[in-house]
Amino acid sequence: MKSIPGWQGVFLGGIASWVVISSILKVTEKLRSLIQPWVSQHVISGTPFTLKIQRYQYRYLDALFSGLSCIVSVPFYTGFLPLLFWSGHCKLARQMTLLMAFCDYMGNCIKDVVAAPRPSSLHVRRVTATEDEKENALEYGLPSSHTLNTVCLSGFLMHYVLSYTQNEDLSTELAGLAVISLLVGLIGLGRIYLGMHSLIDIIGGLAIGLAILAFWIFAHSYIDSFIVSGQNVASFWTALAFLLLFAYPTPELPTPSFEYHTAFNGVALGIVIGVQQTYHQFHHENVPRIFTPQLSFPAFVGRMLVGLPTILLVKYCSKALAKRTLPMLANALSIPIRSTSYIPGLCGPNTTKKPNETKQAGYVLKLFFFSQQDSFDVDTGIRLLQYTGLAWSVVDLVPSLFTYLHL
Repeated sequence: MKSIPGWQGVFLGGIASWVVISSILKVTEKLRSLIQPWVSQHVISGTPFTLKIQRYQYRYLDALFSGLSCIVSVPFYTGFLPLLFWSGHCKLARQMTLLMAFCDYMGNCIKDVVAAPRPSSLHVRRVTATEDEKENALEYGLPSSHTLNTVCLSGFLMHYVLSYTQNEDLSTELAGLAVISLLVGLIGLGRIYLGMHSLIDIIGGLAIGLAILAFWIFAHSYIDSFIVSGQNVASFWTALAFLLLFAYPTPELPTPSFEYHTAFNGVALGIVIGVQQTYHQFHHENVPRIFTPQLSFPAFVGRMLVGLPTILLVKYCSKALAKRTLPMLANALSIPIRSTSYIPGLCGPNTTKKPNETKQAGYVLKLFFFSQQDSFDVDTGIRLLQYTGLAWSVVDLVPSLFTYLHL
């Protein structure tokens, strides 16, 4: 039996200790009381700047900035990243996926800790062209997730491409930097134009994004090496995913941010487990890549036609299975549960909690000092398993189908 590396126990123990200590000391509330007034004041003082930008109201600008918001949103990357795996660029795909999950976690944690308002003046026009944008508007403001994600993902993509091609041409690097700067600038301007963020949110997203990008460029090779060849990868990452649910801070009021984190937490878990199990079969550096004789474009189209319906089917089946098994498991362990929306039989007035006892598990002392008056939202577990199954199918089940079908 393989021994568990000491650093894994220390790392997981540190997170668990932080969960308990931060709950006892009410760290989230104290940080919020210090930061929220300052940020809120900047949101109010930034309203004239927002109104100046919104004076230029044109339909084509509405369409442009709404479109840019869609192509750098979480749903876009959720659809794009599986295609990156199936195109043969496996290392880039798993690094982008894990970076996206990290950005999502850090950005949403900060949002719910600070609990800063979005622009709320009666004169500020808010454009929410899609259902995704309407849901985003229910989150807190600082930082701008679109700005943060764009900085991190486009910056890492440029770093990866330059490293992969071993390009040291200064003009190429400057051109890439100029394109990324233009994209980030348009995204930031668009978020203000659409009334979704204030200038302070954009600056915060830019600063936090640059910090995360610098960390990821330094650490991604170590993380990738651990995933493909480390010890106890699956068990470590499963424990990490579980602890991150409890380490998430409790927001001032319920928001969709925790649901987004839970989904991407599951995606990261499924990717790590699937890649670790099938690295030498489907994800090593010598797999066929698109636009080569081994993987022509028509074959790639065939992969999409097979893969996309398959992962959607797995997502549906994973959700259905989790909805049946998790309540049974909770009942067997005498754990009181409730459901916000997935299981109607567990919804009702008697399961409603106060705002500081919502499904976000930042108050996690319940994990250690459990009482019969407390209950857990089973929707969190269902969502985690649903997206874990979805991601696992992307890197394990679907590539197996490709092999069987000679795609």
